[in-house]
Amino acid sequence: MSAYCEICHKGKMSGMNVSHSHLKTKRKWKPNIQRVRAVVNGEIKRINVCTRCLRSEKIQRSISLPAEL
Repeated sequence: MSAYCEICHKGKMSGMNVSHSHLKTKRKWKPNIQRVRAVVNGEIKRINVCTRCLRSEKIQRSISLPAEL
């Protein structure tokens, strides 16, 4: 899965782990990306979206209705 949001383009960030003795090692922070069905330009698509965009309702999720028996 790609590590960026297709709505806000949030991606990986890099930085340093800093220990108690102040030794530094490189590390990465990844956004919480979810693959959801959403309405994009009037059609339903599966897109990768961060949870911040989902929570702030920057996209309209597609909800499939159950088939009647």
